[in-house]
Amino acid sequence: MKPILKRCLSPKSISIFLPVAIISCAAPTAFNSQTGAVAMAPSSASIQKAGRDAFNQHRRKTPISADSYARARVNRVASRLKPVVNLPGTRWEFEVFNDPSANAFAVPGGKVGVNTGLLKVAVTDGQLAAVLAHEMAHVTSNHAQARIQNNQTIATGAALIGVLLGQNSSLGKLAPKVGNIAFGLTFSRQQELEADKVGTIFMARAGYNPEAAVELWKRMAAQGNGGNPEFLSTHPVSATRIKALQNFLPQAKAQQR
Repeated sequence: MKPILKRCLSPKSISIFLPVAIISCAAPTAFNSQTGAVAMAPSSASIQKAGRDAFNQHRRKTPISADSYARARVNRVASRLKPVVNLPGTRWEFEVFNDPSANAFAVPGGKVGVNTGLLKVAVTDGQLAAVLAHEMAHVTSNHAQARIQNNQTIATGAALIGVLLGQNSSLGKLAPKVGNIAFGLTFSRQQELEADKVGTIFMARAGYNPEAAVELWKRMAAQGNGGNPEFLSTHPVSATRIKALQNFLPQAKAQQR
């Protein structure tokens, strides 16, 4: 092996190079703080199909809520958000699932699921708008495709380190776990915080007060965070989100209609 290549592939050099390789595939910022514009980034046709398939599979396995009041709430808020979130090639669809967990999700292609348990935490239309707009922001920012690319880079980088250090060595075995903690989970948390901000823009454009997003996360915090510490979680803890949202409120309110 040539001396220069040997130096470049030393463990120390790899530890410096890998973060650059991973960070370079992160998606560009979805919100332009200078112009107030939100970038719309449709995912590929194949990823949209995978999203629709996954959503339909979830719909087959999870009971759909028959609560007319819950469904009316979600449809009422969604009808105000859809006109201001114009993602090319996307037909937004919202479904309410009979699930007690306080959760919601979105997949490429514009499918959004809301659990009945979430409606007990998001008690006002404004708070519900914060959730739905957040999920829609994941789709408009193409976070799913960025996550796939990021995970592929992490896997490749971890495998490279494993080969160079020796798969049976303690460092070689630790490489995938360290790579995921250092970059994979952080990348996910960055997406969540970005979706929070873009979501407040969407809800403001739909006529909702962005402060409702802060109220929502205070209510979520009151439910108790529990689980892993933030650095081992794919979602920021409530205090982090609340502070970030409070700092962003002036920019969101500037777009309120």
